[in-house]
Amino acid sequence: MKKTSLLEFKYSSAHPFKTLYYLLEGNKLKMLLAMLVFIIKHSPVWIAPVITANIINIVSYPSKYSLHGLWINGIIMLIVTLQNIPTNTLCIRLISKSIRHLEAKLRASIIRRIHQLSIAFHKGYRSGRLQAKILRDVEVVERLYRYLILLIFQAVLNISVAFFLTLRREPLVVLFYLITVPLAIVIIHSFRGKIKKRNKEFRRGVEMMSASVSEMIELIPVTRAHAMEDMEIEKMNFYLENIKTKGLRLDVLNALFGATAWVTFRVFQLLCLITTGYMAYIGRVPIGDVVMYQSFFVMIVESVNMILNMYPEISKGFESINSIGEVLECPDIEQNEGKKPVDEVKGDFTFERVNFAYNSLNKKAIKDFSLDVKTGECIAFVGESGAGKSTIMNLIIGFYRSTKGRILLDGRDMNELDLRSYRRYLAVVPQDTILFSGSVRDNIAYGIKNVSQEKLLEAIQMANAAEFIEKLPHGLDTLLGEHGGKLSGGQRQRIAIARAFIRNPKVIIFDEATSSLDVISEMLIQQAMQRLAKNRTTFIVSHRLSTIRNADRIVVLKNGECIEMGTFEELMSRKGEFFRLKSLQN
Repeated sequence: MKKTSLLEFKYSSAHPFKTLYYLLEGNKLKMLLAMLVFIIKHSPVWIAPVITANIINIVSYPSKYSLHGLWINGIIMLIVTLQNIPTNTLCIRLISKSIRHLEAKLRASIIRRIHQLSIAFHKGYRSGRLQAKILRDVEVVERLYRYLILLIFQAVLNISVAFFLTLRREPLVVLFYLITVPLAIVIIHSFRGKIKKRNKEFRRGVEMMSASVSEMIELIPVTRAHAMEDMEIEKMNFYLENIKTKGLRLDVLNALFGATAWVTFRVFQLLCLITTGYMAYIGRVPIGDVVMYQSFFVMIVESVNMILNMYPEISKGFESINSIGEVLECPDIEQNEGKKPVDEVKGDFTFERVNFAYNSLNKKAIKDFSLDVKTGECIAFVGESGAGKSTIMNLIIGFYRSTKGRILLDGRDMNELDLRSYRRYLAVVPQDTILFSGSVRDNIAYGIKNVSQEKLLEAIQMANAAEFIEKLPHGLDTLLGEHGGKLSGGQRQRIAIARAFIRNPKVIIFDEATSSLDVISEMLIQQAMQRLAKNRTTFIVSHRLSTIRNADRIVVLKNGECIEMGTFEELMSRKGEFFRLKSLQN
């Protein structure tokens, strides 16, 4: 797909109408046809007042009109009324098809952008807020389209036709109609700022609530284990009360806005009725025309009221466009476009005086770090929490890019490479294995198409996972709970290693893969790790220093700097920082 064809490169929350237009790309002709059909199906609303006026005039002035006109007007009204059935069905079908396509397109664009955004963005943005944008905000934008097409377009048509037909018969009455437009503008202008502000407050309250609910569900095991249910319920009640208060303030403001508009226009409707009644009394207009003018004025008032009543919803829709823009317009994306693809990885890495600092911190997480890693080497990183181990792993994966210095992959600067293609040759076994609620087979073969049973079983065997998988109710086809909740920590780690085996990576990262495990699980995972690391460039982060005894080199980090490097035996003999850390674990 070409870059210019992607919605996120055209999306502009500062220009919501342009964005709404872009969203219709590929469906503009269909939507235009729907609007033409809408005009036909809606025509009885405009024709009825004219027919009613004609019939009243025919029966009021029998000397002036023949009875033949009564039947003609009745037949015309019957025909235009009956056509509403097929045309309304066709109209809704066309509109709904276009809007459903738009809804799917918008959600797909947000999901695509979420995958493009940097890891730094995701660490600072709660997942519940993103979920609210994909579900709630897209739904609000979809409703906005329906309001604009089915209600606002209808209102504008009603006003235009009423003006045109009245102007042809009695221009003086049009003056009453003309007053409604500036009145509507004044009322909208008076309430616009407050409605926009309260919509934003309510939307952010819902996002925070969504994020808190997501977090609460994740923490249920911890909450239950520490008997903190009451505290969590109290915290959620605070968010619920906050949303209730903001929602109530928004509803009251919307009610005041609607009531002000309704009363204002009803007063002018009464003035129009008295004026046209007087004109009929003095013989300037026929009696039937009074009914027609009143019907048209009611139509205009209702249409303007419809626009005014829809304004809070339109404002809410525009606020959701702004909300979605926080994702689609966010510049914090991993820049891979136009960079060289990686077609082969040997596994050589060179760190040249690499520095890295997080945006939110002035302190450098990595300082002047240099290291040469040859293909097939196993490098372990140790150090206290905050020493920079995970940051270096993230630099190797390409989640972060160095702020100073270079990291070379097989002699090529990683800043110049398309890191998506590089990661095809990479496998990561993290501390907290991420599994989804599919089958064991799906979790192991994740991202790999057409995996043979033989290759799958080999990966399972190499990961020491065969024994426990065979004992599961349906073996490889056993469905796991959310996040693999039906498995122990050691079992989840072995599935993660099997997932790495099946990818046949050139570079492997073990990030605290054996932490928080029992002795037997740790032993099984260490065996699997050794098999996986064979003839592959491997990086290990571990607090358990016994697990890295066989590493080719151990890098000791402190405050983002390398303070020691060597084999296990060399570092122990120096009795430096590594010796101190190892002594603390004995």
